This record gives sequence, structure tokens and C-alpha cells, in this order.
Amino acid sequence: MKYAAPTTIDEARALLAGDTDAIVFAGATDVVPQMRGGRPEPSMVIDLKKIDRLMSVSLEGDTWHVGAAVPSSALTGDAAFSADFPGLSEASGLIGSDQIQNRSSLGGNLCNASPAADSVPALVVNDAVAVIAGADGERRVPVADVVTGPGQTSLAHGEIVVSFELARPAARTADAYLRLIPRTEMDIAVVGAGVRLTLDGNGTVSAAAVALGAVAPTVVRVPAAQAALVGSRLDDAALAAAATAASDACNPIDDKRGTINYRRQVAGVLTRRAAGIAADRIRTRNGQPDNQQPGASV
Repeated sequence: MKYAAPTTIDEARALLAGDTDAIVFAGATDVVPQMRGGRPEPSMVIDLKKIDRLMSVSLEGDTWHVGAAVPSSALTGDAAFSADFPGLSEASGLIGSDQIQNRSSLGGNLCNASPAADSVPALVVNDAVAVIAGADGERRVPVADVVTGPGQTSLAHGEIVVSFELARPAARTADAYLRLIPRTEMDIAVVGAGVRLTLDGNGTVSAAAVALGAVAPTVVRVPAAQAALVGSRLDDAALAAAATAASDACNPIDDKRGTINYRRQVAGVLTRRAAGIAADRIRTRNGQPDNQQPGASV
């Protein structure tokens, strides 16, 4: 097995074009354990962390550009980014241990295509767009459309996720991500829930996004939960309806980490709690005590 560390996207594309068995990695925190677990070794591994564009985080106008190979620790340590996307920052910070987070990345977490990937629901509720480079140039694809099944993506051989584009959130908008794991840390989500809310000046939800991980082959958006939240002030009835919709949207499996019924129930609970956290963040940011709105007690 050969190792290559290109310094430009063009060089990486040329290496992939010349070897159909080559693979890229943005951290190797999944690739190495998979090979140790018996997965056939590729002819070449291509390390993307030497390419400046894939390792940069920048705000250009009202759009954040996050390199696909930026370490999780760098992202969570970026105060400006974390202020705009606290839920996504937290989700990135849940990938493995502190040591792993110096290598793990949003690009690797997405392209590993695990149904339980922590950062993907948080990317989806924030309408993140993946910038993908291939032989014919670049294309932009919603993150929600990249993963097509467990271990499968819509990327063709030779294509690389270069970066993510995220529009800065509108005023009075915040996100949150929660997961349930069997242990206190360094485990895979039994269920993950991402929520983003926008509140108007009266505390009424004017926009909502809900996405679930680890409850289906790919991340699940929940339009019914979103509809239950919009127009409400996060009263108990709205939150209960959103939780029910989240549970109903699940198509999980039974395994040693959780039963189907358990995952469905947890999906509803996490959706309700994440909505409360997102709303509290908006109120706190705008100088309102958390206990002024119904959702604060969630």
C-alpha cells in the first residue's frame, strides 16, 4: 500500500485518476480501524490534510467556508463559528476522544457514511452544501444528498469533498444537537437529533428544521415535526406533537445497542430537548431569561 500527501486538489485528482483502487482520507480515524478490522487494503491512501483549502475555515460575506479536512478540535475552538453554529460545533466535538478530534473532520464524518455520524444531522438542519471536486470541475450538493446508504455516498470515484458552505443564520436563530450513547463518551450514537429554530420578536417559532441520525439508513428530516413547531411558542402541545412526529419518522433496526421501540422513543425525547436548547440559546443571546418562555423547562 502506497501513501501520498498531495498539496493541491489537482494533484489529488490526478492520483485518483491514475489508480482506481486508491482512496482518500481526511483524518483516517475511520479508515485505519476499518483496515485493522479486516477491510481489504487499498492500493494507495491519499492524505488530504496537506491541501490548504481543505484545512481552512473562513467567513466570506455571509457564508462560512469550512474545509472538509479541518480537524474537529480546530472547528470547536473557533469562537466565531461556534457562536453562529453552536449545535454543529458541539456535534463535531463529539467525534471520538480529544486525541481523535485532532484528526477527525466534517468531511471524513460525512463520507464514512455511517447512519450514526454525529455531525451530519447538525449539517443537514443548517442546510449545509458540500463542494465536491472531480475531473470535470466542482459541483455543489446539499449534504442531505451525499450519503445514500450505510457506507455509500453519491460521490463518483475521483471526486473529493473539498469544503462545506453554510449561510450565516438569520437573526434570532440557533441550532442544537443531542445524542444518546450507552457510555459517557467515546461511543456511537444510539439516536442523534439536530434542531434549528428561528423565533420572531414575540417568541413564536417562524422556521424550524429537524433531522435525526442512527434511526434509518441515512439521516432523516422530519417535516411533520418542523410543522408542529412552526407557529408555536414551544408550548407543551407543540413539543409533544414534534416528539411524536420524530418517533413516527424513524425506521431503525434492532441491535445490541438499542431496540426499535427504544430508538423511536428516544428520538422523540431528544427532538423535544434539542428544540428547547435551541430556543433557550436564542433567548439568552437576545437578553431574555430562559424561564420567560414555555420551552425553557424542557
